[in-house]
Amino acid sequence: MTIRVVIADDQEMVRTGFRMILESRPDIEVVADVVDGEAALAAVAEHQPDVLLLDIRMPRLDGLEVTRRLAGQDKPRIVIVTTFDLDEYVHAALHGGASGFLLKDASPAMLVEAVRAAAVGDALVSPAITVRLLRDMAPRIPAAQAARRPAEPLTEREREVVRCLARGLTNAEIAGELFVSLSTVKTHLANVQAKLDARNRVEIAAWAWESGLATPTP
Repeated sequence: MTIRVVIADDQEMVRTGFRMILESRPDIEVVADVVDGEAALAAVAEHQPDVLLLDIRMPRLDGLEVTRRLAGQDKPRIVIVTTFDLDEYVHAALHGGASGFLLKDASPAMLVEAVRAAAVGDALVSPAITVRLLRDMAPRIPAAQAARRPAEPLTEREREVVRCLARGLTNAEIAGELFVSLSTVKTHLANVQAKLDARNRVEIAAWAWESGLATPTP
């Protein structure tokens, strides 16, 4: 299956670079690249892409407003790719329904992985952002704030997988760290997602931080 992608960024060099990286993969096709948020919405309506790569700061409509307007739709899945990793941007994007948040200095491999993850309903956040949020958010979560209760208790292995996920590890990295297969990791995450009624791995990670399962490292 070919993953159809629209790129929205006001910098031509960025759009060109992303297009070259993505189109070098046989399973990804860039169907359009546009310069602002309104053009992004038009391109989505015209091309019906699987994934939309969005910058945050763009003319006319910014990436966060585009994300809000597309929230609730099955497609496209949205990945924010930006130079701005301010916490308020991260929270607004992910709570608005984005499936991923990457910095523009992320590796080409991570950009491709984020697109592939989004296309299948998964999510990926730059490890640097995830770890920082974990470190910064955990001390500020009020003791009285209760995280959602799982429909069923998580198994110990599921808890280990969630801890790794909350550190920003990819499925492949989790498999390597826990010495299990990639399919086993995916099965555990699917079970956790069902137990938490979470939309994606980002919400699983948020639950891990809120519940105290994930704790910041020194």
